[in-house]
Amino acid sequence: MDEELRKSALEYHQFPRPGKIQVAPTKPLASQRDLALAYSPGVAAACDAIVEDPLNAYKYTARGNLVAVISNGTAVLGLGNIGPLAGKPVMEGKGVLFKKFAGIDVFDIEVDENDPDKLVDIICALEPTFGGVNLEDIKAPECFYVEQKCRERMKIPVFHDDQHGTAIITAAAVLNGLRIVDKDIARVRLVVSGAGAAAIACLNLLVQLGMKPENIIACDSKGVVHTAREDWDKLDESKKRYAQETEFRTLKDAMVGADIFLGLSGPKLVSQDMVRSMAAHPLILALANPEPEILPPLAKEARPDAIICTGRSDFPNQVNNVLCFPFIFRGALDVGASTINDEMKLACVRAIADLAMAEQSDVVADAYSGESLKFGPDYIIPKPFDPRLIVKIAPAVAQAAMDSGVATRPIADMTAYHESLLQFVYKSNLFMKPVFSAAKKAKARVVYAEGEDERVLHAVQEIVDQKLAQPILIGRPSVIDMRIEKLGLRIRPGVDFELVNNENDPRYREYWNEYYQLRKRHGVSQEFAKREVRRKTTLIGALMMRRGEADAMVCGTYGHYQDHLDFVCQTIGRQEGTHTYAAMNALILPKGNVFITDTYVNQNPTAEQIAEITLMAAQSVRNFGIVPKVALLSHSSFGSVDSPTSLKMRDALAILREQAPDLEVDGEMHGDAALSGSIRQMVMPDSTLTGDANILVMPTLDAANIAFNLLKASAADGVTIGPMLLGVAKPVHILTPTASVRRIVNMTALAAVEVSQR
Repeated sequence: MDEELRKSALEYHQFPRPGKIQVAPTKPLASQRDLALAYSPGVAAACDAIVEDPLNAYKYTARGNLVAVISNGTAVLGLGNIGPLAGKPVMEGKGVLFKKFAGIDVFDIEVDENDPDKLVDIICALEPTFGGVNLEDIKAPECFYVEQKCRERMKIPVFHDDQHGTAIITAAAVLNGLRIVDKDIARVRLVVSGAGAAAIACLNLLVQLGMKPENIIACDSKGVVHTAREDWDKLDESKKRYAQETEFRTLKDAMVGADIFLGLSGPKLVSQDMVRSMAAHPLILALANPEPEILPPLAKEARPDAIICTGRSDFPNQVNNVLCFPFIFRGALDVGASTINDEMKLACVRAIADLAMAEQSDVVADAYSGESLKFGPDYIIPKPFDPRLIVKIAPAVAQAAMDSGVATRPIADMTAYHESLLQFVYKSNLFMKPVFSAAKKAKARVVYAEGEDERVLHAVQEIVDQKLAQPILIGRPSVIDMRIEKLGLRIRPGVDFELVNNENDPRYREYWNEYYQLRKRHGVSQEFAKREVRRKTTLIGALMMRRGEADAMVCGTYGHYQDHLDFVCQTIGRQEGTHTYAAMNALILPKGNVFITDTYVNQNPTAEQIAEITLMAAQSVRNFGIVPKVALLSHSSFGSVDSPTSLKMRDALAILREQAPDLEVDGEMHGDAALSGSIRQMVMPDSTLTGDANILVMPTLDAANIAFNLLKASAADGVTIGPMLLGVAKPVHILTPTASVRRIVNMTALAAVEVSQR
């Protein structure tokens, strides 16, 4: 490790507070009442319930989402036997990964005990605390014994990740590598360098997948593990299981004609000549860290037809345990599995392998920009930041646990479970759930003005998969086809979506003529109309809606908001009975969801416009299944200051009370009073607004846009929905250039619901 990295790592671990984890309460503790519920006397009720039925511990405590990461520090990755205290940063890091990728809480427990039987006793005594145990960095062969004895005695999952995590990812890589080279796992020959815990676990799992034990040659530091070894009596049973009657004595001998090399040993043990001696299209998994048995460039130089995996992130096909352990535990915990059995491991292997063959995720594409992430020799295992891992692996593991009879709390509705896992991927998922359900029934035709945008293509793949709408893409067919191929998507023009070629559509003359007729008295000539319709895809989409060829439109992933809005105004116009347009954004906040308007359209709306915008916003919020609670904001609080904006907000309130007496609205008020019922109660005890407001109506565009962006950056973790365009005659939503794939999907669903309501 270079000095700069060492210093950076130490600063990372020390500041702003030492370590990488903390314990945070999940319940409020702000009053004497809260204290009485959290501790004595109220806590006795939870204790009594667990006495009556031990399974109630999963209802009333954190046990069901709590994993112990336990180590004695005897085999810390890359560092060796450094002891439990020095290994603590590694165990904390493991806890961070559990939380980050699967939302699982972790206590890291470092045990100063090397006697395997005593270590087993200590671990087993901790069973009441945890829903599962992850054994970490315990040296072989003791790790086998410790895991086996703990599994025999404990009724919760016990998983030695160094063995099984590596084995699961390796097995997935082997499955996919063999898929690419079209070889049968039952017929290939494998040579493994290293016969420790991870290597043996890999072999065991590969045998369960169909590899023949007689086709495996294992090598340790003394050469090939064969039945005539002088140290036969000293070999542990795990090695003897793979001993062969063979003339091979060295790794070099064994490599000749091998289909697969699996390295879990040390650096530079494999030469280019050894690689050249392998069978056609060899699969090389050189997994020693930090330096593999052979570097990929050297292996490729010797065998250009090889598929190569390492344990490093700077080469393609990284075998990384983080692809497995958070998600296999997620599935196991969610069904109350009493163990992690072979069926669950195999389900995990197949889910990981299948995910690598799926289309590229937009999140992964952004995280690994510049890399080819299409299934092939350089991409046979998913990337660690693929958000789909949890929604693919956890349900597969949970189902396998139920099918094999080890689930104590079976899941009755797997579809609902799958949807619940999406909260770990998309924080807006729970918020959008009622909208998605309604959108699936609407079957709306939604046109996308920026059909060539890669984000739009990713979104359309998800929209098609979830049946949220019938997509129409505007763009050049050659560009769209090329990008679909590049992204590895499954959508096809004419099958999954309608394609409108903006350069050569048979309706081109009809489109420009219609635009000309609409705008000829507003300075638009025929030639200008022809040019605009050819190059302005938002205009094409708006004309399609006007002509009834599309029901809704999503646009704005590039360009200026006002430019898109101008075309919408010119061709579609305002909703009957309305006099203004407005934009509204939603923020997914830890305390609750908040809508802010008007964020993009009206610079300084009048009281009448504010009242109209408020009514439109309230109706839009109802589409989310939310009862609107409106706060009209100002620097003034309930008449404390007379200024143009505060007077305007008071006038707007008077209009609203006359036009919508049932709407829960009050103002003008400060922002903190809007978001805190207790603060508002102190300022205005008889306020007509109860609880916390969920719609914040701002006096000016500046106030709305500034507030929205500040909250987005500081409190919402960037999770937003919108902008939602209000007041237009047909459903149109103009996004912004920062729109994510998920935001495009969300706005599509919202547009589809709006179609069904008009």
